[in-house]
Amino acid sequence: MEKMSNFHGLTVYVLVMAMIGNSSCTGSRQPGYSGEDIHTLAEIVRDSTTGEMMLVIKEPVEWQLYAGTSVDKIDPDKEIARGDREGRYKIDIPPERRYYFQLHTTRGSGILAERHLPLKGGFNFRDLGGFRTTEGRYVKWGKVFRSDELNHLTDEDLSYLDQLPLISVVDFRSEQEMEAGPDRKPASVEHHYKLSITPGNLQGRITEDISSLTASESDSIMAVINEQLVMDTAFVARYKEFFRILQEPSKVPLVFHYTAGKDCTGIGAYLFLSSLGVEEKVIMEDYLASNTYLAPKYGQLMTILPSLEPLLTVQPHYLQAGIDQIKKEFYTVGNYLERVLKVDTDRMKELYLYESDIR
Repeated sequence: MEKMSNFHGLTVYVLVMAMIGNSSCTGSRQPGYSGEDIHTLAEIVRDSTTGEMMLVIKEPVEWQLYAGTSVDKIDPDKEIARGDREGRYKIDIPPERRYYFQLHTTRGSGILAERHLPLKGGFNFRDLGGFRTTEGRYVKWGKVFRSDELNHLTDEDLSYLDQLPLISVVDFRSEQEMEAGPDRKPASVEHHYKLSITPGNLQGRITEDISSLTASESDSIMAVINEQLVMDTAFVARYKEFFRILQEPSKVPLVFHYTAGKDCTGIGAYLFLSSLGVEEKVIMEDYLASNTYLAPKYGQLMTILPSLEPLLTVQPHYLQAGIDQIKKEFYTVGNYLERVLKVDTDRMKELYLYESDIR
């Protein structure tokens, strides 16, 4: 048993993966959710400076941590860390593999993972797992991912994704973008779907003379684009096909993406999470996270041409414009999903939600 201090000088006992947890631990519990909801109590993050993986405990509580390269492979009898205080705790995990974690606390238990994948050639690659639904269930980790363009992924990135293993890629980019920058795909990918979504005249307006756009014009364009994405017949057909793919278990794990992974991808993520019963305010928070992850990608360009910031970021009223358009025409998002996109929401929940015993 090895002692290690966290960032606040607290002490955590770290056991090697091969050791069996002692009798005082929770031992034989299987990965899952039980007790109180702890999804706001703890999270897995990566230190932006050192690249080290951290478990963040936000309130004083006794806890034990277990790990595996998939949720099914989390060993409930092999404890890797424990503690009894809030703080940031370094987790000694090989950086070349994605890991999932089971956290047991005296208040409740849950599954954790990094939401933002640590890729060198991808800025906005995120796992859509772990969100809580209005029914008290949780979206499965490691099944559906959202991302920006994949043509800049490094060999290390491809190896990392190969071990998920990533099975399908859905590319929403324009045909011109696909041709200019073909997706780089890990060897595990069996299906590559080109479902091009190009917002017609608005896209042309953006590309004709992008430097002449004012910030107000850019902002208006983005709101109208989100309305088009959920109403245009051609785009609706693409999202309908997207959900057909999602409802085939053999096609996941799956990633869907666009150039920045914020607009067509943002609507796709909204529809996916809505079909599972995740609250709109939670989905909006995930939508706005693109601003954080895309800052390194577009920050310099926005400094040179600040009027383009609306095109390179997301704002709540962009996504809301699409949501409001759906509700104006179909009253509820559920009606839109089932009547227009032909989504079997019961099947989606069966495929993508964990059972839970949360009080």
